[in-house]
Amino acid sequence: MNDMTFAILDLRLAIGGMVACPGAASILSRIEPREASWSAPVRWRFVARGKSARVIPSQEPIFLSPHFSVSVGLRICLLLLALVASATAADTLTLGREANYLIIRGPQVPGAEIRINYLEAYCRADSTDADWVQHTRMKHTTETVSFSDDKKVLKLRCKLEDGLVVDHTITAKDDEVDFHLTARNPSDKRSEAHWAQPCVRLGDFTGFGPAKTKDNYAYLPKCFIFLDGKLERMPTRDWATQARYIPGQVWCPANVPRTDVNPRPLSKLVPSNGLIGCFSGDEKMVFATAWEPYQELFQGVGRCLHSDFRLGGLQPGETRVVRGKIYIVRNDIPALLKRYQNDFPEHAK
Repeated sequence: MNDMTFAILDLRLAIGGMVACPGAASILSRIEPREASWSAPVRWRFVARGKSARVIPSQEPIFLSPHFSVSVGLRICLLLLALVASATAADTLTLGREANYLIIRGPQVPGAEIRINYLEAYCRADSTDADWVQHTRMKHTTETVSFSDDKKVLKLRCKLEDGLVVDHTITAKDDEVDFHLTARNPSDKRSEAHWAQPCVRLGDFTGFGPAKTKDNYAYLPKCFIFLDGKLERMPTRDWATQARYIPGQVWCPANVPRTDVNPRPLSKLVPSNGLIGCFSGDEKMVFATAWEPYQELFQGVGRCLHSDFRLGGLQPGETRVVRGKIYIVRNDIPALLKRYQNDFPEHAK
């Protein structure tokens, strides 16, 4: 590159809107022209949206050396593509798996990672006032079927004590994690599994992890659900305090029997939608999660939040599909709601 004559390129990276490309100034300083003879007004703009990128000519003039060649232009384009690849890779999420924990990692994640007990439990019906160990929780095993080299796609298989098999495809994207589950009952008996718990640990995300405080509930005011169509922080109004096990809080949707949820204090309030989430410590980022169909929303005792998905007890030979999302996005609640409505029109209000 040092033997060639380059033009100063106006490098702008457009992802959603125009933003400055990190490191552009240092790169451009290395490709300044070394000769004073100029001709042919040309200017290039680098545009990236999502996973596509292109270099296009701009109307704004800049003068290139007469020695400028196609090979030089190609090398510049390759340089720009490398720049956007490194810039976008820095903001993408990846997955990890340790013991029973699913781990979401990314430089934009407050605390660097989010750990999920995945899955904490598969559960029987009639659970609201029942012994958790003796009645509600079912035995299950989870095996890793495959894990992509780029740590973006993880496939798991759960086998339950009553024969139910649940296949999970978990895909990390730029600012979300997508869950696609297929539950099938190959046995000759109805499955007892009515719902299941992904337990998302959010102490570090909210700025109230164990390293900062011994108070397991200091994170609570950072958490929210939607009531009467509006975001409401926790503890919400009419906070319930009585149950077989305390503390915590459960919100049951209208279509689920109130006898079939977590044996923690059950709110009399019905959530407006299936979103539950929290703000980061600096309030710049939002975590939110939702499933379809969902059994309950739950604020638990492990600095955690749940959107627990519903299985409903599959009949022999029956197959059911369950979908889920985790969003890790900038603090823009109207944009989050719009995205949720597009992903889950069944429960959007």
